[in-house]
Parts: sequence; C-alpha cells; structure tokens
Amino acid sequence: MKTFATLLVVAASLMAAPSHAAPSAPEVKAAMTKATKYMQSIATEGGYLWLYSDDLKFRAGEVTATATQIWIQPPGTPKMGEAFLRAYSVSGDAIHLDAARNAALALAKGQLESGGWDYSIDFDPAKFPLAYRRTDAGKLSAAEAAKRKNTSTYDDNNTQDALRFMMEYVAVVTTSTKPEDKEIRTALDYGLKKMLEAQYPIGAWPQRYDGKPKSATEYPVKKASIPKTYPREYQKVDYKGHYTLNDGTLADCVDIMLIAHKQFGDAKYLAAAKRAGDFLLLAQLPEPQPAWAQQYNQNMEPAWARAFEPPSVTGGESGGAIRTLIRLHLETGDAKYIEPIPRALAWYKRSEIAPNKWARYYELTTNKPIYGDRDGKIYYRLQDISKERQTGYGWEGDFNMRRTFLQWDELQKDGREKTAAKRTPKPMSDKNRAEAQTKLAPAAEKAIKELDAQGRWITSGKPVKEAKDLKSGQRIETDVFMENLRTLSNYLEALEGKR
Repeated sequence: MKTFATLLVVAASLMAAPSHAAPSAPEVKAAMTKATKYMQSIATEGGYLWLYSDDLKFRAGEVTATATQIWIQPPGTPKMGEAFLRAYSVSGDAIHLDAARNAALALAKGQLESGGWDYSIDFDPAKFPLAYRRTDAGKLSAAEAAKRKNTSTYDDNNTQDALRFMMEYVAVVTTSTKPEDKEIRTALDYGLKKMLEAQYPIGAWPQRYDGKPKSATEYPVKKASIPKTYPREYQKVDYKGHYTLNDGTLADCVDIMLIAHKQFGDAKYLAAAKRAGDFLLLAQLPEPQPAWAQQYNQNMEPAWARAFEPPSVTGGESGGAIRTLIRLHLETGDAKYIEPIPRALAWYKRSEIAPNKWARYYELTTNKPIYGDRDGKIYYRLQDISKERQTGYGWEGDFNMRRTFLQWDELQKDGREKTAAKRTPKPMSDKNRAEAQTKLAPAAEKAIKELDAQGRWITSGKPVKEAKDLKSGQRIETDVFMENLRTLSNYLEALEGKR
C-alpha cells in the first residue's frame, strides 16, 4: 500500500508534467506536403471530383463519375485549387503551387467556347471532342460546332467559381513567364470577356449561356410585374435562359465582376456589376410583395423553372438580392441600391411562418406559402407533396435572414464608410496570432494525427448521397481534405505569419 507521502509525490509529479506540445511548424508543413502529394497522385489532368473510395474504384461528383472526369461545381476542382493556393501562401512550398497550377490548367483545357464550364469535364479521348472548346474556336465549321456541347453553367456557382480561382491564381504568379501560366491567364481573360457578353441588356445573367449574345429588342429593359394570370401547372418551358437569382447565380456573377474590377482596374467590370444592381432594382416586385422572384422570363414576370419551382415570390433568394444590393452600395457609394431594402425587409417581417423562419415560395398576390412537386402542380402544405421532395429541397428555413437583418442594422448604425472598413481584411496582429495558435492547435494536432501513412484523410461511416452506390463507407472526400488543409494553413500562419 502506498503511503500518503508517496501519493503526494506522485500527484506533484503529475502536476509538473508538461502538457502535450502543440504541433511545430515543420510538423505542419510535412503533413501539408504529404496530403497534397497524395491528392496530386489521384488527380485527373490536375483536376478533382468530390469523393473517391479508398481503393479508388468508385468516384463521384454530384453523381457517379469515371476516372477520366473532373468536377467544376463546388467542392470540385476550383475549390481544391483555392485550398492549394492558401497552403502555398503560408508555407512557400512549391508543391502546393504546382497542385494549384495543375488544377487551373485542367480548367483551361476544358473551357468551352462560350467562355465557361459545364458541371464536369470528361478527358476521355472519345468524349472530350464532343464539346466545343475555347481552343476549337476558328478551327471548326459552323455545322460541326453546332453539333457540340457549348453551354456555360452559372448555376450552383459553377463557372463563377472557376473564374474566381483563376483570378486568385494569376494574382500569385503575376510575374511568371511560364507557358502554362500564360495559358491560364489567356483562359481567364477569355472567360471574363464571355461572361460580360453573357449578361443580358437588362443586367441579369441566365442560368446557362449558349454563347450567343442577346439583343435588347428580344430582351427589353422593363420593370418587373405580377401577371394577372399565369400557368398553374408546369409548362415544360426551357428555363435555362431566364433571368436567374436561384442558387445565388446573380450574386456570384456580381462577385466575379467586383473581384475582376479590383484586381485588374478595368471599369467595364464595375459597370457590369452596377448593371446587375440596376436589374435588381427593376426586378423588385410591386407592393404588397416587394421582394424578388427566383427567376423571370423576358417580360420580367416570375416564371416556372423546374416542375417543382413555380412562379412565386421567393423567401430564399430575396435575401441574397438584399445582400447584393448592400454590397453594391458599399462598393459604389450609390444610395439607390439600398432604397428598396426597407420595403423588402418589411415584407419579410410580415411573411414569417414561424420566428426566423420563412417559406421558400409565396404565391403571387395571395402571399400564401406554396410548395411544388415533380408532378408540376402547386400545393399549399408541405406534407401534401411526395416524401422525396419533402426532404430533397429547402422549402422552409432561415435563409440567412438573421444575418441579413444584422447587416442592414449595422449599415444604418455605422454608415457606409465604417461598415465597409469593417469588411476590409486586416493583417493578423501578434496578439491575434497568439490567440489563433491556442485556438487552432487542437484541430491542427487532430488533422496531423488522422492523416494516414499514404497522406489520406479517410472518412468512414454511412456513405453520403453522392456515393449511394459505394459498397463501403471508407472514402476520400475533397471537402474533408480542404477543411484539414485550411486548418493546417491557418495554424501555420498563426505560427509564422503569411509569406
């Protein structure tokens, strides 16, 4: 039996024992290099999907994919490229820059003649020529070009994310004379040019762009209105050319234009962003529903999209419209962009279906919450639509409106200049760096510990919906890789500062 004195000695020694040391900068860099090296080893032409089985026999983006495909739609190739650039910016290790360059080159190779990208690129030699690429321009007859796929997708932050990453990349290699970097810059310039071309005369963008500019005669500039009558059932119209707010399409396009203006100083990009703001002013629906529709036809009326997306006032994308208008006011100083906001916020306050909860769709004129289904009909209760649609779509929610109300209140309280200053990134102070080290050390240690011998972060458990055909839950997810690489990058910046 231990004596009381012995127990005191043991207790004292335990109290004096040092705690586990936080990861050192060399340990963090080694883990980052190992992980990036592995991901490069499974890349296709430098690009990535969303997930891979641990044996690489199963691959998927939003749907099951092949070994010759890469994905554009987040969290695909552009987001991976951004993670690599972040790792390079804090470590200075060339392997991360090389990985970013390869990702950008994959995008450049797959860029469409219409200037953007579809959801994926297939590098299969038998399938790659089925699309009309930027590099094919001037080489094909009109008849041959017409046979090929050439639709740039702005839905789901697709083309926008590719351009955003490429802008980040060229900003890092601005003095480079490498042929690969020149090719990436050529693709970026072309993509921005075609995105300007895709903007309608009224200032909106379509969900998808076919490479053919539209005239003001065909698409007149006019104020939005609510039609007295409209189809109550799905009409199977082609909605891809509608003026689109859905899935943040317009907000993401404005973001690209503002970044391009800031980076290259060309006034045409700012002018495009302002035209988009002018569209939002025109697109605000009249009282008593002064919010926005998810998409509009060329007559500026709320329109059908998919079978479960009826003409309506949207409690979802209207919040994005408000946030875009606030941003344009902060960027330009023009008060006209915030003039519609009080009316829209008042509509939100009287349209709550529960505290801080709204319907995605409200019926035109009556303002009743409505719901859609694959049968193309309108319903008034969520429980009346199919189980598959009840859980497969965001019918109700906060839609970031609490944040939107806070943004508006901040602007009203602080004014434009002070609010804009708060949003401007500031260098990390020594005090903030020390706090960040303490906060991030456990997550960085966990990421290093969970990295396996091959340089993989393996996710286990029930497969996600994109991998419903995956027999085992063991998989490599790009989302997980990016989260861990960003954690290590942030921790390394806190340790050493940014290079």
